[in-house]
Amino acid sequence: MNPPRRTPSGRDSQGGRRPRPRGPWLGSLRTRLVVTFVLVTLTGSATATALAYREARTAILKRAQDSFQHNLHDRVTTIAPDIDLPPTERGLTELSERVSQSLDGAPLVISRYRELQGTSDTLADQSWITPQLREAVRTRGTMSFQRVTRHDIPYLAVGTPVTFADDGRASGLEIYAVASLRPEQDDTAALLTAVRDGVAPVVLVSALLALLSARAVLRPVRDLGRATRKLAEGDLSIRVTVKGRDELGNLAQDFNETADELQSSVTHLRDQEERARRFVADVSHELRTPLAAMTMVATVLEEDAGQLPPDTARAARTVSAETAKLSRLVDDLMEMSRFDSGAARLALTDTDLAEAIRASLALRGCTDEVQVDLPDGVRAPLDRRRLDVIIANLVGNALRHGAPPVTLSLTTVGHTAVVTVADRGPGLSADALTHVFDRFYKADAARTRSEGSGLGTAISLENARLHGGTIEAANRRDGGAVFTLRLPLPATDAEAHTP
Repeated sequence: MNPPRRTPSGRDSQGGRRPRPRGPWLGSLRTRLVVTFVLVTLTGSATATALAYREARTAILKRAQDSFQHNLHDRVTTIAPDIDLPPTERGLTELSERVSQSLDGAPLVISRYRELQGTSDTLADQSWITPQLREAVRTRGTMSFQRVTRHDIPYLAVGTPVTFADDGRASGLEIYAVASLRPEQDDTAALLTAVRDGVAPVVLVSALLALLSARAVLRPVRDLGRATRKLAEGDLSIRVTVKGRDELGNLAQDFNETADELQSSVTHLRDQEERARRFVADVSHELRTPLAAMTMVATVLEEDAGQLPPDTARAARTVSAETAKLSRLVDDLMEMSRFDSGAARLALTDTDLAEAIRASLALRGCTDEVQVDLPDGVRAPLDRRRLDVIIANLVGNALRHGAPPVTLSLTTVGHTAVVTVADRGPGLSADALTHVFDRFYKADAARTRSEGSGLGTAISLENARLHGGTIEAANRRDGGAVFTLRLPLPATDAEAHTP
């Protein structure tokens, strides 16, 4: 069967599947899905935790603040009527002690009357009460508070003016109380620790859910990818199971419909190709008998052309030449049909390549026209008839379309025999290098009536491939075309003749 001329995408030069590139594990779609899911969960958890912590902290502090202010107000309201105005410093100290003892936790209490001051703790200094808080108490005339931090411990400082009960006038007496917020700080810290400790299980659960979700999403994708690779390898019967009515289900349905259309088209094309092959084979076969008769008649006419009138002799020779061309074309078409149908077979014999090449050149009478470098002893199992066709086509092209000197050399490289045919002509154009092995291709479009059929290089390449080899075309640096035939050698023979 004639292999494709161009290398399909995704295949190597021998037609096999190229290994698919494997990206890093971190770049896989599954990993990206899991990481995205976990990041979303972390972001949501962190946001919810931050909001909950802020609200809880505010609520705890507000509750402590309101409770402390309420208790201070009640104690001051109860004790203030027993105070003599103007008070002495000792009286202010006793007032501070009474208010402190009546409050939970016995906080620090400072009583001020104009320039006098008394505290419930003789070691306390005035820095507990900031000027801003004193100013707020004096100007507003109502209870005010301020949070302060000492040695990384938060405190609540509350100040209230004492007013006369009958008319609400300010008495000039001010009472300040300072309570530690350390218990509330510990409560909020414990809340934050509990929430933080709960994030790890949440992340683990979210990762597990992400893996399950990714598996459910990627399973149909993997099935679709596997089916696509099999379809690319030529299994046109492959189909995927459609599950669900979501986007993945629609994609699977589209794949199946595309595969159906592709299978139908390929089957139709194969049928057409098979009919075309049978047509060529049948036509070629049917032409062989009349061509044989025409060849015999043309041969007789050409032999007697000297006895015929000039015009008749010229016509006889023309008929003979054209009949010979047609006969060669039919033979070439029959050979190509055998390649296409897979019917071409090798008749292998142990062959000395140098000897076989010399015989091919001698058979065509071009030994004197070709410079050869053919070392003896390079042997391989070959079909001599097909090797003869290859050498005849390559040397014939060099002699017809190149320029002398035409050289032919034989070397071995590893387990490969290399036969090189080169000329000193103008070489091959870029377009000719691309299509030189195509069927019916001629480098010069004007040579539609040239001696060759345009099948010689294609037949040579097919014969080389039957032997497990190949033929390459290129241009020499110093001018001229060069065709290189590579044929595999037995391991022992190749090792014995490697330079």
